Formats: sequence, structure tokens, C-alpha cells
Amino acid sequence: MNIKQLIDDILRREGGFVNHAADRGGATNYGITQETLASWRGRSVSVDEVRDLTEDEAREIYAARYVVEPRFADIEDEDLAALVVDCAVNHGPARAARWLQQAADVNTDGKVGPITLAAVNSQDGTDLYCGVLAERCRFYGQIITRDPSQAAFAAGWANRVAEFIEETP
Repeated sequence: MNIKQLIDDILRREGGFVNHAADRGGATNYGITQETLASWRGRSVSVDEVRDLTEDEAREIYAARYVVEPRFADIEDEDLAALVVDCAVNHGPARAARWLQQAADVNTDGKVGPITLAAVNSQDGTDLYCGVLAERCRFYGQIITRDPSQAAFAAGWANRVAEFIEETP
């Protein structure tokens, strides 16, 4: 897995500093939320600290929290790994892991371990990719259904999903 390229793609999708009033994640920079940055630094952080987040630190956070720690780096199919990591960025690593586990038909505990990895790495990556992508699409619909204010983000979410559909292996 080329972690640098994977993170380059995430940074391209996420862009820079945003503090949209309807975004439940609050202030973000490079896609890193205020809550994630606070967790990473082990203390509360201000909106200004989110704004001042460096790309290098964002890359460190992505590599550690969204690729290595959740064991997504151990997914052998690079296209599938890229999709799962991107899902983790938008929806949290545990939810992305559950979608992967559901697609692989293993226990959905949200933690990727040896059983999940053995199942994932022995199955057809395209089938798993399509299964994860389908769950992601359903979830975006559920978000908007539960909270119509989130429809403000629907076009961006659809573009993100479309990019992965266009890249379907």
C-alpha cells in the first residue's frame, strides 16, 4: 500500500480550513476535525489551532489514526484499502471497519483483527469494494433523512462516491 499516495488523495478531496455552520464535525482543516486534533494532541484545541494545523501534522494523523492503527494498511487490495480509509476519514474508523466486515461476512465488531484480515485478503476485492461502497451510499442517505440540514453536503458526498464508482476495479 502506498500510504503517501492514499493520503495525497484524501487531502485533495478534503481541501483546507472549513468551519461550516451545518457541519456536525465543526471546524476542520485538511479534513481533520477539532475533536480529532484534540484527541491527537491530548488536550482541548481552539478553532484557531485547527486553522493553523500543518499539512505535515494532518498527514501524521491520517497515517496513524486512519491507516495503521485500524489495520487498514494490512488490506492487500489497494483499491479496497483506499476506499475503506476514505470511509474512515468521513465516518470514523470503526464504522468503516464494520462495513468492511459486513461485506466480508465476518463478525461486525468494528475492529479489524486477524479473522477480518484473513477473510478480506482471501476474497474478491471488487466484491468487497462494491459492498463497502453500497453501505456508504446508504449511510449518506440515512444522514440526510435523520437531519435534513445535512443535505447541504449531499453534492460533495455524491461527488466523493462518484469518484470511487468511476475507479471501481
